[in-house]
Amino acid sequence: MANRLTNPNLFQGNLNKKQYFEGWYYKQVSADGKTAISFIPGISLNKDEPHSFVQYIIVQEDEREDTHTGYLRLTKDAFKWQDDPFQVMVGENLFSTEKLSVNIETKTDRISGAIHFGALSPIGTSALQPNIMGPFAYFPKMECYHGITSMNHSLQGSLLINGKMVDFTGGKGYIEKDWGSKFPKHYVWIQSNHFREEDTSVFFSVAHVPFLGMELQGFISNIHVKGKEYRFATYNNSKLSISFPSENQVNVKIENDQAEVTLIGTVEHLGNLQAPVESGMHKTIKEGVSGNLQMELWDKETDFYYQGLGTMAGIEIVDAHEMKSTI
Repeated sequence: MANRLTNPNLFQGNLNKKQYFEGWYYKQVSADGKTAISFIPGISLNKDEPHSFVQYIIVQEDEREDTHTGYLRLTKDAFKWQDDPFQVMVGENLFSTEKLSVNIETKTDRISGAIHFGALSPIGTSALQPNIMGPFAYFPKMECYHGITSMNHSLQGSLLINGKMVDFTGGKGYIEKDWGSKFPKHYVWIQSNHFREEDTSVFFSVAHVPFLGMELQGFISNIHVKGKEYRFATYNNSKLSISFPSENQVNVKIENDQAEVTLIGTVEHLGNLQAPVESGMHKTIKEGVSGNLQMELWDKETDFYYQGLGTMAGIEIVDAHEMKSTI
């Protein structure tokens, strides 16, 4: 169990579970910033339609008004995995911590090729915080768990996307995952590693969290700036305020004894993805992978101040009207 707690990228479940999902999120952006593609390989286990899948969302500069998504559905038995070295296979599609290799054909898209990853950028961990979930990682039967594999890494390789060869060499990647019984009923998720500095990267999420019979709202955030990691979370006494000036914008302020951060995320060109509920992958959510993220950070310990604009930001805002404005 400890190995899986500290290595959340590993498959956390088993194929005998009756209500369970697990999905990895691999995001790739080309060096020229003209193409972003995210793959979500995973497994959905339920009574009526257990299956494996690879979802994807594509944004291309010359087609930004036509962000599109797809869902490759395969049998449960098409899902294979191994721990050492880690890899997950869904049919012909392979995902590891070193590369991805895909051969996807749906009614609307044909995607094939391979991309290799440079050195990954994991988050800091400790006995109290074995992964981004902090001490909550030790609690069994939570509705949804989250893991971060790499905040930032380089890419080498290319994909043939609907007849067009796209070179991702010199681009940037990001890897995270979720697992559990279903997604939260409302949440916000923000990610970007496309700032003017190569090593700056941001992850933030706030969500409804059923816990020990209570209905809570919790948040987690990890930020890398100038070689330093900043962690904000409900479990380390950070404070959050959040607002939604419009349906496509979210304003976040998070603060603890270490630092204070303001995030202003603007969604661009949404695409539909399927998310897990109790009956399976039946909830449609909207995600953008080409948004903008303004960030201001003040390090209280060193008086360092940072201001920057992140592009190609991944942003999801799901049922924001149910959100509390402060935590």
